[in-house]
Amino acid sequence: MSHLRFLPVALDALLVELADLEQVLTLHALLREAPLAGLRETIPAARTLFVRFDPQEVSAQALAAQIDALDLTPHVQKAARVVTIPTRYDGEDLAEVAELTGLSVAEVIERHQARPWTVAFCGFAPGFGYMAGGDPALEVPRRRTPRTRIPAGSVALAGAFSGIYPKASPGGWQIIGTTDLAMWDLGRTPPALLQPGDQVQFERHDAVAAYPVAALPPSADMSSGQGGFEVLAAPFPAMFEDNGRAGQAAQGVAASGVLDRGALRALNRMLGNPAGTAALEITGGGFAFRAKEPAVIAVTGAPCRVSVNDWDFGSHAPIAVDPGDRITLSVPKAGLRALLGVRGGFAVAPVMGAATWDSLAEIGPQPVRQGAHLALAHAPADAVGPAISLPALPKAGDLVVLDVVMGPRSDWFEPQILDRFTQQEWEVTAQSSRVGIRLNGAAPLTRPDQSELPSEGTATGAIQVPHSGQPVLFLADHPLTGGYPVIGAVADYHLDLAGQLPPGVKIRFNPVAPFAEIKPCAGM
Repeated sequence: MSHLRFLPVALDALLVELADLEQVLTLHALLREAPLAGLRETIPAARTLFVRFDPQEVSAQALAAQIDALDLTPHVQKAARVVTIPTRYDGEDLAEVAELTGLSVAEVIERHQARPWTVAFCGFAPGFGYMAGGDPALEVPRRRTPRTRIPAGSVALAGAFSGIYPKASPGGWQIIGTTDLAMWDLGRTPPALLQPGDQVQFERHDAVAAYPVAALPPSADMSSGQGGFEVLAAPFPAMFEDNGRAGQAAQGVAASGVLDRGALRALNRMLGNPAGTAALEITGGGFAFRAKEPAVIAVTGAPCRVSVNDWDFGSHAPIAVDPGDRITLSVPKAGLRALLGVRGGFAVAPVMGAATWDSLAEIGPQPVRQGAHLALAHAPADAVGPAISLPALPKAGDLVVLDVVMGPRSDWFEPQILDRFTQQEWEVTAQSSRVGIRLNGAAPLTRPDQSELPSEGTATGAIQVPHSGQPVLFLADHPLTGGYPVIGAVADYHLDLAGQLPPGVKIRFNPVAPFAEIKPCAGM
């Protein structure tokens, strides 16, 4: 028996806490080689393994019992792939790293190359591999003040890890060098250069030849075609969304996907489209387009007025449009996001298996702006269905109760702070997006220990508590891993509602049960 700790994450996910990274990688390898019944996805991290499962096939307790029975003695691994990274040691933090470690700059460079690193897991951004196994003398803290922009290709250190930034982004790691190798390239299969288990050997080069980067595949037909729709107005960019790209966690890519899943299902049923056909997710209203061919459209999600020329129609009903018709969506009466679909679907090319835009990873069909041309796929479709009733969605000032699963880090907070989390109202702020909803409460969620949490997997709906004490509710485009404690997660059946909360709505969190570790138990 391995005597692991099992923590609740969501109704369909748990977190396995292990002794060290070696145990994490051993368990990850075992579950990858021989998946257990009901297991859907695993995300390794520094000291934990995030496990998503199907609760219709296996319970959290039964899955924990099966995992607890595994032999985590390190076993012989298959020969790892070796990836050589030519590196210029010209990072702006190189001298500071030398000072922090008590080494000379030359010794830092030598030790960084002296032994191969192992890609332990991917997270933070697509193609960002957390590499472990380097010289312990190179362990350094993150910068006290993160940079607002770190260039793509920056080679960095933080804690026991080394990493390479796949794209320009904010970050707090210590930069010691640069490489011209592309860590992420959608023209490559797989796009991520580094995969968990790879051995990485850094080699010093004064000049590095650039890795050829293929052009992105076209996301949609933006040319001036004869048919389709011409976008006349888009106050906020509209985004193609479907059910997302599950199963890409090894490359640091979250599933993403439409925020209001029920609205997408209803839309495609009404239009006779196959389930999961991509639609345009429109935030805030004001979107307008001109039809250049006959089509049947519908709008679901946030209720709004759909105007065709001088005629007003309600949403949640199929509407026939003709060439030359101008169609405008009003600001939603309640909720935040409307979905626009067309019978036969849009002609939009999938990226990594999904026609969904991930705003954090910047993967997928590009956002749709004024002037775009949207081609129609004319795919086979069933008969158009009847209108459906409008959903009851909240508007600014309303109070919404969201059920939450407490954990996995509820025990990082004192009992009175847990009471504060569930008893006070939290306001949805305007600083919210598809990545997450930033909340504001009169009394923040403080904790006596402000130490950082080693990065661990996160779920859609996770409620992360940064140092400010003002929670962030993760939505579909959230990062795969995070370093702030997660106090709870919105129950799966309330995620659609969470995705429709406009600024100004008040939230109260309702725990479905008190926080408790998951006890392994045989059975379903």
